[in-house]
Amino acid sequence: MRLLLLLLPWLELFTLIQLGVETSALTALGWVLLTLVLGILLLRKQGEGMLRRLRETQQGFVINPGWLVDDMAMGLAAVLLMVPGLITDALAVLVMIGPLRRRLARALGGRRPRREAPGDSPQDATTLEGDYRRLDD
Repeated sequence: MRLLLLLLPWLELFTLIQLGVETSALTALGWVLLTLVLGILLLRKQGEGMLRRLRETQQGFVINPGWLVDDMAMGLAAVLLMVPGLITDALAVLVMIGPLRRRLARALGGRRPRREAPGDSPQDATTLEGDYRRLDD
């Protein structure tokens, strides 16, 4: 794994050079700029959606653990798009496809998010009220 991480920048550089050789240097440069802009836009969109869901959670709505995993995966895909190179772009596309993302998460040992039980919604919640006093005062 470490060797792969050390070789990744060199492999990315090689793929970009090959893209430039097969098409043109401007095409390779355009590809890098396009994926950078797409990555930034995706990261902004995911960040706004994640903040919206966190605000809803603070207002008492139940958060689905799968949302957090999906948001983090899409954030990772956005960062992968911002890294120049074709290998990370291909990995980003794989992460962006929902069923592949979930299958990859299960393969890497991620737990499957539990489904909400019928009594887990905020409408079914019971609030306990009462008084207390400190015994050590």
